[in-house]
Amino acid sequence: MNSELVIDVQPKEVSIAVLEDKNLVELHKEARNVSFSVGDIYLGKVKKLMPGLNAAFIDVGYKKDAFLHYLDLGPNFNTQQKFLRQALDGNKKFPAIAKIQIDPEIEKDSSISNVLKAGQEVLVQIAKEPISTKGPRLTSELSFAGRFIVLTPFADKVSVSTKIKSGEERARLRQLIQSIKPKNFSVIVRTSAEGKRVAELDHELKTLVKRWEDNITRLSKAKVPALIYEESGRAVALLRDIFSPSFQNIYVNDESVYNSVRDYVSLIAPGRENIIHKYTGELPIFDNFAITKQIKSLFGRTVTYKSGAYLIIEHTEAMHVIDVNSGNHSKRSDAQEKTAIDVNMAAADEIARQLRLRDMGGIIVIDFIDMSEPANQQKLFEHMAKAMAGDRAKHNILPLSKFGLMQITRQRVRPAMGITTSETCPTCFGTGKIKPSILFTDSLEGKIACLVNKHHVKNFALHVHPYVAAFINQGFIPLSLKWKLKYSWSMKIIPDQSLSFMEYKFIDSDKNEIDMMEEKEMQ
Repeated sequence: MNSELVIDVQPKEVSIAVLEDKNLVELHKEARNVSFSVGDIYLGKVKKLMPGLNAAFIDVGYKKDAFLHYLDLGPNFNTQQKFLRQALDGNKKFPAIAKIQIDPEIEKDSSISNVLKAGQEVLVQIAKEPISTKGPRLTSELSFAGRFIVLTPFADKVSVSTKIKSGEERARLRQLIQSIKPKNFSVIVRTSAEGKRVAELDHELKTLVKRWEDNITRLSKAKVPALIYEESGRAVALLRDIFSPSFQNIYVNDESVYNSVRDYVSLIAPGRENIIHKYTGELPIFDNFAITKQIKSLFGRTVTYKSGAYLIIEHTEAMHVIDVNSGNHSKRSDAQEKTAIDVNMAAADEIARQLRLRDMGGIIVIDFIDMSEPANQQKLFEHMAKAMAGDRAKHNILPLSKFGLMQITRQRVRPAMGITTSETCPTCFGTGKIKPSILFTDSLEGKIACLVNKHHVKNFALHVHPYVAAFINQGFIPLSLKWKLKYSWSMKIIPDQSLSFMEYKFIDSDKNEIDMMEEKEMQ
């Protein structure tokens, strides 16, 4: 399988697309000024205890208090609290974790009120981002994830992934890590560490320890609530989780992100830096790799997938509901059972792709086309399990119920990806009344004249819908050439699939958008 990563860096947002054989399978979008991301560590304060839930609400600076359950305190919470008290005591030298005495673990079935009290300061990490009306979900068991290992302070254990089946290899890794890890740090050895040399593991371990040491000293000057550690950039964080030898190319359209990705790949896979490419084409990077078109076809309420069959995807507060429809596929076969199994098997593949693509979590209920034979129902269940085997999110699949429904639970860490695929007319703003379209190019020329003559901007790109770009560039002496001769030879006309039919954008030489849009007319 040919896997590629395409990273689109815009002034306000970073978008990351994962392609498998040119097909879009994952899409991640994150604002560049985002906060409260998974992995961020905060110094918070207990606002109130909820003994009935055995949990506490913590103020970490978000508009809604974050949620911390007793089971998420971690067994070594008392040790962490002892370290925190010493770190916040300005009269004492900042504590070294290696010199902290490890306290006994807290009881597994105790009450939150026995450990926390209102007003107490706690060191917490974001486990789930804010979703809908809920604040962040927290854990006090801090961790720093690497490619091969996960580092956890305030404990002294070594654990090896159970997915490593070889007992000899598990023993080798455990002994190796035990010999190189610093005191009072626990290490979880990930599956990807199998077969790795001591130098690679030691280098990553030192990197993670340094990450802890460089950030934890912020506690001495922190005022609650305070951000102590910010997770690495989304592009690097995603690479850390999914990078594998199957990646053939990584394309980035931003210099700084390109350098950070290249540095990270040189760290985790020395010698493979040549797969990273700086994209310098004139077309938007997602348009160049046919990603924009796939986004618009895959994120709607209705998704067509094979031979006219389609899915209806609905989202409620409690769950996601997916309805499988045969469409005109049913006209192609006289055998109802065969049609049902064919449509359902193809639907399972597309649903597995949609779950990853939209990052749908929680409860998902799928209404497949009814099948009468139990063997076919079992076959569909096994096929769905196989289709979701590559999904990194934790999930659980139940066999079809007697009503033909399949239930799936999938780990929800971030809000589900929702992209509006319908377009609002940029010239009438949904009122149904627009200026004559024949005057559209005249309006564009007026904007260009204003930009060049009034604002003295001559090096810019005009992004328009591909159909409009084709019209502007047609003919022996195209309109675009006339504009260049009249206003600025440095002007470029860029077809942009992300724009609706009569929408446009002006982009300056620094790739910043110039606001030349007309305001909505008051009716």
